Amino acid sequence: MINACRDFLDLAESHSRRWQRVLQYEREQRTHLEETIEQLAKQHNSLERAWREAPTLATNTPDTPTTEQGSERPQKEEASDEDEDTEYFDAMEDSPAFITVTAADLSQHRRSQSNLSGASGGHPNDWNQEDHMMSPSCNDLSGKELKPRKRRRTHIADKPNYSLNLWSIMKNCIGKELSKIPMPVNFNEPLSMLQRLSEDLEYHELLDKAARCESSLEQMCLVAAFSVSSYSTTVHRTAKPFNPLLGETFELDRLDDYGYRSLCEQVSHHPPAAAHHVLSQRGWTLWQEITIASKFRGKYLSIMPLGNIHLTFHATGNHYVWRKVTSTVHNIIVGKLWIDQSGDIDIVNHRTKETCQLKFSPYSYFSREVPRKVTGVVTDCDGQAHYVLSGTWDDKLESAKIVHSSRGSSSSEGKQKTVYQTLSPKLLWKKYPLPENAENMYYFSSLALTLNELEDGVGRTDSRLRPDQRLMEAGRWDEANMEKQRLEEKQRAARRRRDTEATDAQDDGREYEGYQPLWFHKRTDPITAETNFIYKGGYWEAKDRQDWSMCPSIF
Repeated sequence: MINACRDFLDLAESHSRRWQRVLQYEREQRTHLEETIEQLAKQHNSLERAWREAPTLATNTPDTPTTEQGSERPQKEEASDEDEDTEYFDAMEDSPAFITVTAADLSQHRRSQSNLSGASGGHPNDWNQEDHMMSPSCNDLSGKELKPRKRRRTHIADKPNYSLNLWSIMKNCIGKELSKIPMPVNFNEPLSMLQRLSEDLEYHELLDKAARCESSLEQMCLVAAFSVSSYSTTVHRTAKPFNPLLGETFELDRLDDYGYRSLCEQVSHHPPAAAHHVLSQRGWTLWQEITIASKFRGKYLSIMPLGNIHLTFHATGNHYVWRKVTSTVHNIIVGKLWIDQSGDIDIVNHRTKETCQLKFSPYSYFSREVPRKVTGVVTDCDGQAHYVLSGTWDDKLESAKIVHSSRGSSSSEGKQKTVYQTLSPKLLWKKYPLPENAENMYYFSSLALTLNELEDGVGRTDSRLRPDQRLMEAGRWDEANMEKQRLEEKQRAARRRRDTEATDAQDDGREYEGYQPLWFHKRTDPITAETNFIYKGGYWEAKDRQDWSMCPSIF
């Protein structure tokens, strides 16, 4: 028995060494294959981008079927090869389009954009044409109203060409919170997170238009377009915004230009949380408290915004609530950084119980889907679908009114399909073109270029007055890094003082409130039953008086 066991042990050890060699070989082959696929994907992406940037090549080629938006599908059979769960019907010029979704999961309605564009013929000027979907009261937004009255800057200093090894900083930070990693300004853009949050208002005219809608379902379509539009500025914006200091604020006063005022405040540092409140004279109020949870995963960085966004319309009392999707920054270690948005957004009108389900499809190397695709369905309180939404989060969103729906055949997975017959799609939102020389100005939009512009009368804690951010914008990055370290150390010292005060209060048996934001306070929301920070007032009155004595010294 002992001899047999010894022989077995020797045999097992020799086989173990052989299997280890085989396993190591397979690992190397897999790594090599991944690198090859990554290179092919980059080449494919470059070719795809070059093809999209030269549309005249496609339009000048006669009798060539194309799948680009605004063109007809070549064959039903070809489409069914791409996705067996989606059924296609070619839309004739005078007939409504047919759109199919999987009844078991409305967020999986795929290929809807191509069918919509096939019915519409791809009119680029639908935004300016008569909109048969919307009621007349939704379409009286004049160009004169949108024209700003104050002249604002249109450029900033070009971004310096600094080289820095990201891996040397990030290799020891895998799995950690991004907010706890000391990062130099070389990876930042000269804006704070509060200013990035205010960028959600770039397409505020969608809410101005929605406030005049008589139909709550039409209003829901515009609210959905607004929620998608907030991601359009992120497609090239891979740089990290500055983490706001505790108590830092940012105001965006566009009362004279566009009829709204926006205020953000950093209300918590660990976890980092910002409260935002917007009041518009054109019939709506928006507020949100966003906590950013971020994890570095080695090859990519996941950014998960937590918290609800609330929007109310004064005339009807319609109260909409939704959450943001996950943002992912790819190629952290090697290659060119690129960002993707993925996940689902469920928008709920709590007054009417109407909903909109939006799906942000994640980018896939092997998918034939349009990159950055967004699809959605607007349903009433009974679950009856009324509109289908389709587009991309970096370009535009369209809506098509459903005139008839029917049950289709079952897919290979046994899911019941629903066939939607729709009218021609109407353009809800289209992205503004980037300013000239945007590639050298951090890919800022026209609004982003104005956010850090110095203004008179702002609070002492406003992000525009943050010295490290101003130095970075001016191209003085070495000085900005030293200033950033000083500010962070000042913030840590303030936190140590609060910890000491809390300890002293506990020893004396006194109650210690802890840090309290200046312009926001905690309240329980009656709609969602969650506790969040709500604007308590006083900021704009203090600005009128130019009394900032209550503001802490954080810079």
